[in-house]
Amino acid sequence: MRTRRGLCYPKAADFCVDDRLLKRRKVEAAAGVQVEGRKRSPESGGRPDFFDSLPDDLVLSVLCKLSSTAGCPADFLNVLITCKRLNGLGLNSIVLSKACRKMLAVKAKNWSESTHRFLKLCADTGNAEACYTLGMIRFYCLQNRGSGASLMAKAAIASHAPALYSLAVVQFNGSGGTKSDKDLRAGVALCARAAFLGHIDALRELGHCLQDGYGVKKNIAEGRRFLIQANARELAAVLVASPTAVVPPSWLAWSPHRHGGEGGCPLLSDFGCNVPSPAPHPANQFLSEWFSNRIGNVPGPGLRLCSHSSCGRPETRRHEFRRCSVCGAVNYCSRACQALDWKLRHKVECAPVERWADDDGDVNVGLNGDAMEEDR
Repeated sequence: MRTRRGLCYPKAADFCVDDRLLKRRKVEAAAGVQVEGRKRSPESGGRPDFFDSLPDDLVLSVLCKLSSTAGCPADFLNVLITCKRLNGLGLNSIVLSKACRKMLAVKAKNWSESTHRFLKLCADTGNAEACYTLGMIRFYCLQNRGSGASLMAKAAIASHAPALYSLAVVQFNGSGGTKSDKDLRAGVALCARAAFLGHIDALRELGHCLQDGYGVKKNIAEGRRFLIQANARELAAVLVASPTAVVPPSWLAWSPHRHGGEGGCPLLSDFGCNVPSPAPHPANQFLSEWFSNRIGNVPGPGLRLCSHSSCGRPETRRHEFRRCSVCGAVNYCSRACQALDWKLRHKVECAPVERWADDDGDVNVGLNGDAMEEDR
């Protein structure tokens, strides 16, 4: 890559300035005298501008590292507003293509046209994370279904697991269309691809599809295997996030009532491995914040949000999501969201405690405790 100064870096000797030369330049700068072909402001004290001496490719390398490791959007944007040169180089396609998930984690309250343009710039560079985030926002929040689905598809082509899973949810529900637009086989195929990449929700969804024969030939044993893998990965993710954490016994507590009798495994059931709730993806967090700020907390007349608090997906038509077959008070965009919400919250609200508590106080959800049915 050619730098602003050509192929050669400035020599080290160029940076060595004698004290007497500094004093002379300071006097000349105070008098407004031109020094070495350009004026220096009195504020600079006549000192040479070392930052201007840095080649562009070196600055781009630093900015790429920053964009790929930023903890929040402000970490990167604060650099862009520092000076004109950093602003120009920071918007370089090489830098934006390296933007990480946390750098693109925009807040719904800060949404504006400039934020939209910035995400679009990142997406145009081929950044899969930006394509997915902007695609989710356009599809669900801005109701631009075609453009949003295209962006998510662009991310999915780049093997972006969350994008593959989100497109699977769209296919399962026929989102953006009518009930006849559901394509269960396409949903299972997308889910399988995301599961192959290790996406936990996709593994859980695929396990339930196989157990129920939903869009695929019923295979209970294979479904159980995927559920075990989903819960094992969920537990591993918590331990990786906190390597020094000690696993409480309650996380792996097993009860025959919760796991179907003898020979159960705490990693088999979505009700048994009581790990903390995983952090939602910034795109899902944006959806939750976006619709929580709307009047009535609804995406539109007669439409509902997924009852899993970390999801944020809204219905695109009435009765799109399936509801709990026991209480009918909650509805979910997918079996994965239903399983997580049951484990974290809904199991204590679905029915009176006396209905599913045994003499020892253990929870007994039964066969219908995690079932869903479609709205008619």
